[in-house]
Amino acid sequence: MDLFIASTNVTLSHRDFLLMGFPSITVYRRLLLIPFLIIYTMILISNCLLTYRIVVEKSLQSPMYLLIGLLFVVNLSCATTFMPKFLLGLAFDLNQISLAGCLVQMWFIYVIVTFESTVVLLMALDRYVAICKPLHYHNIMTTRFLVQLTLASLARGVILMTSIVSLDSRVQFCNSNIILHFVCENMGLLKLACGDISKIQAIGLIVRMMITVVDGSLLFISYMTILHTVMFVIKKSRNKALNTCSSHVIVALIIYASGVLSALIYRLETSVSVDVQNLTSAIYFLLPATINPIIYGVRVKEIRASLKRTFGCKESGIRIGQSNSQVD
Repeated sequence: MDLFIASTNVTLSHRDFLLMGFPSITVYRRLLLIPFLIIYTMILISNCLLTYRIVVEKSLQSPMYLLIGLLFVVNLSCATTFMPKFLLGLAFDLNQISLAGCLVQMWFIYVIVTFESTVVLLMALDRYVAICKPLHYHNIMTTRFLVQLTLASLARGVILMTSIVSLDSRVQFCNSNIILHFVCENMGLLKLACGDISKIQAIGLIVRMMITVVDGSLLFISYMTILHTVMFVIKKSRNKALNTCSSHVIVALIIYASGVLSALIYRLETSVSVDVQNLTSAIYFLLPATINPIIYGVRVKEIRASLKRTFGCKESGIRIGQSNSQVD
């Protein structure tokens, strides 16, 4: 009889979990609602506002601004995938999530994050064509071409992340049903697995490294080519080209640096506390969505001018940050 019970326990797999992010501050955990609610509200307002201005403003209908608008939509979608659930958990202790719900949340987050990397790469492609092949820009960067690249990027993310999530769905989770993170992530969920999961972890790492290395390398090559090209033009045109790309480079660095930091912290779990892992995940998922609208709203001339018109501000002779503005 004892052997039968032991065998049954081994095969038992949890189907419901508790998302308990930042577990070490249980007593004051509810106070986290204030900063995260403020951050999410900022993300909603800023990304929605700038996306709306890009859609309705005729002067912002070029491929570069449409890609910036697409990045805002991606930022908003990523945060909305998990933030409402997290905020409800902080406010009302609604921390329960089913295995299916956890896998669905994970799938959406990873597809969106993968797509975000591609959008940044498309922005680099747009600047490469505009600066290195200006006479062919309108023939190459057509709406049809952008739609094709966007759909291909989504398909890549869907295929890669579906394979990872499908592997996770076959795992037996018998160690615990408490996920010590505020969002369902592959590494956080697999910590609860019993049995050998080394192959699944290796596949997840390979996919993540493949996306980071491939997209990062193409991004680096694009901007190095742009830098090499502008070195042979007159100073005024060179400054204009460099200022045009500077915002994109800053955004790309924030996204990739946050991703690399999150990946490293997860691999150092024995020497890093769970709360620090939660913090790096929050930086990874929320920092770009918070900072990107500020960067583009302040540094991009046309977007800044559109915002001034929105709030009824008149253009003055002194324009803040004009030296850093972007022009097509």
